[in-house]
Amino acid sequence: MIKVLDANETRAALPALAEILSDCVNGGASVGFMMPFSPDDGLSYWSRVASEVEAGSTVLLIAEHQSKIVGTVQIGMAQMPNQPHRADVKKLLVHRKARGLGLARQLMESLGTEARKRGKTLLCLDTATGSPAEAIYARLGWKKAGIIPNYALFPDGRYCATTLFYKGI
Repeated sequence: MIKVLDANETRAALPALAEILSDCVNGGASVGFMMPFSPDDGLSYWSRVASEVEAGSTVLLIAEHQSKIVGTVQIGMAQMPNQPHRADVKKLLVHRKARGLGLARQLMESLGTEARKRGKTLLCLDTATGSPAEAIYARLGWKKAGIIPNYALFPDGRYCATTLFYKGI
């Protein structure tokens, strides 16, 4: 089940969200954090996201499986005045225990619906080149805009190229 959380629901879900982030980082996902990364390390990040949800600059979606939050994705709504039609996809994360259930696809489809409801017609994202996520976005109809070499680091410190994608909705 996919749900949009408000700020209070986001704050209540902080431990589960922090666990998902920790699992993904420790599994090698290049999502902005370095190893080792504990769930406690993720609490300040998710607290900031809750504030962004409250301000309306971020929309947070979660995926539940067997009554547990096991996945999440965000829509970055805050854009410059000349980009009111655009939003950024941030942090598509699915706990390794819940992969293979189609949750990434469900989250991304719901994300598109929520973005359209809010007047967005173009979505943009970046992901680690060669990652499983890159293949997911391509299968879901996202268009590759290009690759930037050495854009970020993997959690273990190795350089990571980034693929930029976009999708009209």
